[in-house]
Amino acid sequence: MEGLGAGLAALAFWGFIAAIVVAGIWYDARKRESHQETLRRMVESGNVDPELVDRILGSDENLGRDLRTAGWIVLGTAPGLALLGLILGMEFPDTRLPLLGVSALVLCVGIGLMVAARNADSESTPSDHRLPRM
Repeated sequence: MEGLGAGLAALAFWGFIAAIVVAGIWYDARKRESHQETLRRMVESGNVDPELVDRILGSDENLGRDLRTAGWIVLGTAPGLALLGLILGMEFPDTRLPLLGVSALVLCVGIGLMVAARNADSESTPSDHRLPRM
């Protein structure tokens, strides 16, 4: 019976993860649909305000800042993983090298996010995505 209980627990866990993912996708689709309906009504009425369109569509003004924030968070986890590998390596020597490798991978991801943030900052021009005034 122990094997059945563990299998059901694993199934429940992955079912919960799947439900969260599906709910997130459904929420985003409904939100996008709502935004499109709002824009459709604005265009039909002839009341197109570029600032309101930008606010509804969401602009990429904060993309660089968001990528930089994610980069700092990921960069902060790399030393923690390296320290975990060194500490666990004292008791379980086989874990040291894999955790140091994971730490290096996380460090590379963090550096990549910081480079992407710098590129997003240098390439962003706020007028590129705006609609012409009517």
